Amino acid sequence: MAMQQIHQADTSSSRVLGQLRGKRVLITGTTGFLGKVVLEKLIRTVPDIGGVYLLIRGNKRHPDARTRFLEEIATSSVFDRLRESDADGFELFLEERVHCITGEVTEPEFGLGDEACRKLAGELDAVINSAASVNFREELDKALAINTLCLRNIAGLVDLNPALAVVQVSTCYVNGMNSGQVSESVIKPAGEAVPRSPDGYYEIEELVRLLTDKIEDVQARYSGKVLEKKLVDLGIREANRYGWSDTYTFTKWLGEQLLLKALNGRTLTILRPSIIESALEEPAPGWIEGVKVADAIILAYAREKVTLFPGKRSGVIDVIPVDLVANSIILSLAEALAEPGRQRIYQCCSGGSNPISLGEFIDHLMAESKDNYAAYDHLFYRQPSKPFVAVNRSLFDLVVSGVRLPLSLTDRVLKLLGNSRDLKVLRNLDTTQSLATIFGFYTAPDYVFRNDELMALASRMGEVDKGLFPVDARHIDWKRYLRKIHLAGLNRYALKERKVYSLKASRQRKKAA
Repeated sequence: MAMQQIHQADTSSSRVLGQLRGKRVLITGTTGFLGKVVLEKLIRTVPDIGGVYLLIRGNKRHPDARTRFLEEIATSSVFDRLRESDADGFELFLEERVHCITGEVTEPEFGLGDEACRKLAGELDAVINSAASVNFREELDKALAINTLCLRNIAGLVDLNPALAVVQVSTCYVNGMNSGQVSESVIKPAGEAVPRSPDGYYEIEELVRLLTDKIEDVQARYSGKVLEKKLVDLGIREANRYGWSDTYTFTKWLGEQLLLKALNGRTLTILRPSIIESALEEPAPGWIEGVKVADAIILAYAREKVTLFPGKRSGVIDVIPVDLVANSIILSLAEALAEPGRQRIYQCCSGGSNPISLGEFIDHLMAESKDNYAAYDHLFYRQPSKPFVAVNRSLFDLVVSGVRLPLSLTDRVLKLLGNSRDLKVLRNLDTTQSLATIFGFYTAPDYVFRNDELMALASRMGEVDKGLFPVDARHIDWKRYLRKIHLAGLNRYALKERKVYSLKASRQRKKAA
């Protein structure tokens, strides 16, 4: 198999490749952005892995996991590099080593039944769980199901095969509203107290029962769209009560505690990325799928929907390229297989070692849009004519809330934005307020994520694996990454070609019809 020749001269002393050789790994969440990059990296760099098992939910179009994989995942541009370098080898790997399992991570035994679940557990050496709902305003019942309660099913797999190593993909933002330096450790809630076990994790069973009761009460009283909104509101309210800004980070924290308890004494690594964005280098510079946290703001600015945003220019916006996260997962996996029986927490982030401030982030965006907007034809329809200004939250809230500010202050803010007092400003403030409600917490940070333990892991693995699986954010040149790699990646991979219809062309189409 030609792919086996990749880096062969360089990898003979790789501890990671030695540990993964012949191993069989289950991955959840490969329909998502990060899961695809992890899968691609394993196929490309670990060709003698024993097997990759993918748990994929069937859908109406493709009820079978294998069909859905071949139609929706294997066709992704994430695999272009593999196809170009060795198309036959790639196809053979998919045929021989990739095993697709039709199942649902939120159902007991993944919906497989007892016998099939036991068989699966017996075939595996490790599990990478990257399945999650990353919707910050998800209905609480849905967020709880996929970010917390489904981890009982992961733990159930380990009960069937106690030798299994589990890598759980979480998020740095389980930190919630805590401030200061955030180390790679179990996070204490910043709000209402939750009882803590002597073993370090927090006891969440009573809290989950309480949340479930509140969900059932709302479900009994409402239906349809009103029910959806009430469940979203309930999630935000409960998250805020216990010290989180949104339902996603709250339920991911709950998930960490569930696994730490269920797998106490077993092999568990929790890997927390910060804000995951486009690839720095692999599989291709700028590769991305969909619009992520920071991109929603970039896109709104590019389309001239947002010029004012709540945030601290001096605050560190913690962005990390997806390939560094995938590499961290693979390093963690290799260590877990080599040294089982321990629980570890790693953070994959940039803020502690190579910080970029929100102000610098904005300045790079504005400079590139001014100098080179025409190169990003799917992103910028024209050169943005207004600046993008970060202001403190209280001033922002006053501007968008309808409170009658002193005329001089209102005019000063609007002048700063380069706008006159017109209806378009007010419409755009609605867009700004919506984005700020969802993402504002992430742009006014008073915390710094540390990754000292992850860096120590990379050092332990050695120089060969540092080259094969780089995780060090200090290698990021922010100016080059944001201005030349990330914006180009957004333009090429995440955004569709703009459809422009002229009146003349429309008439010609009607005549042709």
